[in-house]
Amino acid sequence: MKTYLRILSYAKPFGRFVPTYIIYTLFSIIFGLVNFTLLKPLFDVIFEQVDPQSLEKYRALPEFSFSIEYFTGLFNHYFLQVTDDYGKVGTLIFVCIIIVISVFLSNLFTYLSGVVLAKVRAVVIKKMRADIFGKVTRFHIGYFSNERKGDLMSKMTNDVQEVENTIVQSLRVVFREPATIILYFAVLFFMSVKLTLFTILIIPISGAIIGGITRRLKKKAIQSQESLGRIVNILDETLGGMRVIKAFNAEKFMFGKFDQETDHYAAVNVNMARKNELASPISQFLGVSVVAGILVYGGSLVLSGNSNLSASDFITYIIIFTQVLNPAKEISRAVSSIQRGIASAERVFEVVDTPTQVKSPENPIVPKAFENSIEFKNVSFAYQDKKVLKDINFSLGRGKTVALVGPSGGGKSTLADLVPRFYDPTEGEILLDGNDLRSFEVGSLRKLMGIVTQESILFNDTVFNNIAFGLENITEEQVIEAAKIANAHEFISKMDNGYQSSIGERGSLLSGGQRQRLSIARAVLKNPPILILDEATSALDSESELLVQEALTKLMANRTTLVIAHRLSTIQHADEILVIEQGKIVQRGTHKELILTEGLYQKLSSIQSV
Repeated sequence: MKTYLRILSYAKPFGRFVPTYIIYTLFSIIFGLVNFTLLKPLFDVIFEQVDPQSLEKYRALPEFSFSIEYFTGLFNHYFLQVTDDYGKVGTLIFVCIIIVISVFLSNLFTYLSGVVLAKVRAVVIKKMRADIFGKVTRFHIGYFSNERKGDLMSKMTNDVQEVENTIVQSLRVVFREPATIILYFAVLFFMSVKLTLFTILIIPISGAIIGGITRRLKKKAIQSQESLGRIVNILDETLGGMRVIKAFNAEKFMFGKFDQETDHYAAVNVNMARKNELASPISQFLGVSVVAGILVYGGSLVLSGNSNLSASDFITYIIIFTQVLNPAKEISRAVSSIQRGIASAERVFEVVDTPTQVKSPENPIVPKAFENSIEFKNVSFAYQDKKVLKDINFSLGRGKTVALVGPSGGGKSTLADLVPRFYDPTEGEILLDGNDLRSFEVGSLRKLMGIVTQESILFNDTVFNNIAFGLENITEEQVIEAAKIANAHEFISKMDNGYQSSIGERGSLLSGGQRQRLSIARAVLKNPPILILDEATSALDSESELLVQEALTKLMANRTTLVIAHRLSTIQHADEILVIEQGKIVQRGTHKELILTEGLYQKLSSIQSV
């Protein structure tokens, strides 16, 4: 119930929908009920049971009151007039016309209530998708290392879709169907208290059996959605790694992995279907059994003369009661569906409720410029229980360049990721102009920084939009100037549509060097005072590296730069070089100092010079 109410909270403020929906639904139920209550006078005409003498009291219009007696009297007044004026055929036509009008109005209000439900569904799902997407984009980078991307995608798409299907079903169950049952039973009580009490004693048996079935669905629903998440993850890995799959002839292996998971998904859903599909036939069987019981019990009362119901009353009673079975059946079906929706919603809320580890403080500092230095003081960092940085101390002054070198897995990239607060240190502090990074507003802090990574992160969009990514009110002239500085203008100009050319998914239509130069152009356009370069040339061929290195040199001019280097030749002019091994600074100094000192840097330099 808690999860269900939380889903509905996304529709706030309820005042926009609830009153309108209630009005439309009540009118729909009332006019639907009128359809069947008019069957009695219809049967009376057909079976020639109209007694003009008993209707004498209806010759005068009844005095208005909001009661069943008033509306019954009003109908009988006009019914009597039509009987007097037009006879039985005219009365029959009169009743049929009213039934047609009543059916039309019932369906009209059903349609209008359905439109309101569609609006509720749209608002709920829009807000839920925005909630989970916004939360995912605010997570720290480490979150995505622990979570399967495919499972996250499944939660944002399939699980939210399942919740969407549940919303419409559940709102009908919460109000329309119970209201229908209550109003119909009110009429049934009005017609025969004894017969209705008999039916009420039997119906709870059906509810108890169906409730036992649906309670078992939730566990299977969770397993189904988790399996679907794994399927999406396999698809994502397959499409992203198709080149490697084909190179290693691993198509059969990946198909086997996919086939195994889809088999599991199918088995879980068949198991669910067995329970889910059982609810409806059981409900129908028990409903028909109740009707049969009413026919036997009520029919014997009518035939023996021990009932106040006439033959036409009894037939009308049976018809009205059968209409109660439809909403009861809808409730049983919807409860089954809701179990799937609740399971999906819990998976969505599991993401939404995950605390954001990197966030702005309540009263953050909003930096307008970078003035002096970035300083690491006794900084350590651990991924869960694994410590990857240990007691790091250094300072990066304004306009200076500090380079990080060392073996792979030593912690260089993690150290660089601490500066824009992709992570926060587990020990120590990082100061920007004397203030702890955790005291700044995160967005404003990152505006001071430009990042170029080893893997160029580009989007399936135009060249222009990739360079201007995240920036507002950017002109084409500004983009062209940034591309020229990044040595990218020449190849962009040769593309079919120039700066409006699409670059494909992740820049697949470009070479590695071209992708990297677009990333550099993006950083140039942002024009940040602090620059972070993470092995920006390590994956390039010699010609591309020369062009990219030239672009980086232009970019680094008059900026504060933290650079991770694979090739030592690219950082010989750094103001300070830090040699990182197993999370510690094992050497530090300039290139000239370190090349003359026995140690890891000298060893790395001699290896690369061979």
